[in-house]
Amino acid sequence: MAVSADQGATPSAGRRSPEEKLVTSLIALMEAGTTPWRRPWDDSSGGHHVNLLSGRRYRGSNPALLSFGMHLRGSTLPFWCGFAEARARGLVPRRGSQAVHVLRPQVIQTRDAGAQSGSSSGPATPDAAPEASEHRQADGSSAGPCRVLYRPVPVFNAADLEGAALAELVRARRGKAARERRPEQERLLSAEALLQRWPVPVISGGERACYDPDADRIHLPEHGAFHSAAAHVATWAHEAIHSTGHPSRLARDLSGVMGAGEKHGRAYAREELVAELGAVLLGERLEIGSDTQNHAAYLSHWIAMLRESPHLLLTLLSQARKAADLICPEPPPGANTPAGAEGTTATDDEGSLEEGADER
Repeated sequence: MAVSADQGATPSAGRRSPEEKLVTSLIALMEAGTTPWRRPWDDSSGGHHVNLLSGRRYRGSNPALLSFGMHLRGSTLPFWCGFAEARARGLVPRRGSQAVHVLRPQVIQTRDAGAQSGSSSGPATPDAAPEASEHRQADGSSAGPCRVLYRPVPVFNAADLEGAALAELVRARRGKAARERRPEQERLLSAEALLQRWPVPVISGGERACYDPDADRIHLPEHGAFHSAAAHVATWAHEAIHSTGHPSRLARDLSGVMGAGEKHGRAYAREELVAELGAVLLGERLEIGSDTQNHAAYLSHWIAMLRESPHLLLTLLSQARKAADLICPEPPPGANTPAGAEGTTATDDEGSLEEGADER
């Protein structure tokens, strides 16, 4: 899903980058009036996006990318795997099917300033920008400063695969999801409890939901104004994502005004897209989905922004992930994986597969 470390580079003639292909498809859906990242929670079909073979969940920004993929192919199965691991189980992609590119993190040690400025080899690239951090070794000790780059890794949806082992694998994933299923009321109460711990006060009443950055508070209509309890919590999550942009937190540009001139109108549409994508990631983690009011008014702005700069999608998705992490950090990798589970981790599907696999 990402490009070379040189963000300004353009793909060679006749060859589009993975994000350009994705953005072209997303624009087509938006022009048809669809918001292609919305996904009401459906644990009857599997719930979380997971690896078809190991059952491990996809993390970071990947649930949003995979939700895009489900919309693009009209699938209801949130089960995915790479080409080589599928082939090892006797599975092959259907003719004409295309892969979805997820982002695989790669930790790069940065021992000195020269290493910081050096370019990485291969298709690895930042998730919009390198993330400086301190890498921890298995024993918890520091391995020194590092940066995290992301490389595009193609995976296929279970609906695009065929083979004798497929039906049993899908049954196994659905069976695991059924065993872990929680009643809707329990999920919503748990989500509300987490959002209530978020240190931004909520004022109930009025006709519209919004975040006021000057007062640093969220406004929500009364519960009865929403068509469902899930929509109320999902809207709350959306506004909470906005509040992460406050100067005391992630300091995004919140100067935009709906219907304003080009500069402030663009900033508003950009922030709304961050909130939309962040709410998708938060909805996945809280098991509430992203069933919010249709923001049809923003679609034309989003189409124009993404058409002008396809790489902007990854930039905004990175900001959305950081916002979701601030409100609801993900558990450590493997925390939701059954003991002894085999196979690749949810972000490591077939890292050696070339990008061209989506043309198989």
